[in-house]
Amino acid sequence: MSKVAVVYWSGTGNTEAMASAVVDGVREGGAEAELFTASEFDASMLSSFDAVAFGCPSMGSEQLEDSEFEPMFNDACKRSLGGKRVALFGSYGWGDGEWMRSWEETCTADGAVLVTESVICNDAPSNDAIAECKALGAALAAV
Repeated sequence: MSKVAVVYWSGTGNTEAMASAVVDGVREGGAEAELFTASEFDASMLSSFDAVAFGCPSMGSEQLEDSEFEPMFNDACKRSLGGKRVALFGSYGWGDGEWMRSWEETCTADGAVLVTESVICNDAPSNDAIAECKALGAALAAV
C-alpha cells in the first residue's frame, strides 16, 4: 500500500477543505494518507512517503503564503523533490491562477514528477472542486 502525505496551509478554511477531500481521495484509492499543516511538516519527512500533495492558497500578488508554507516549501522541501511524485492544489480570491503555474514550474524544475493536473478554485471549493480534489488524491494513491 502506498503512503501519501497531504501538506497544506489555510487561512480561511478553503484550502483545508480541499486538503480533506484530497485525503478522502487517497483513501478511496486504496492508499494510506496522512494530513499535515505546513508547520507540522519538513523535508526530513519526505522520504517516508511515496507521494505528496501540497496545498496552499494564493496570497498577495499571486504567491504562496509566506510566513509558514513558503519557508517550509522553499527552504526545505523544494531541494528534496527530485523524483518525488507530487500534486498541487489551492484556492484563490483574485487573479487567474498565476501562482499555481509558477509553483508547477518550480516543482518541475526541481525534479518533481507532477502526477496529475493541479486543482485550483476561486474562494470556497464547489462540489466540482471537491470532486477534483478527490480525483487528485486518487491519482496519488495510484502511484
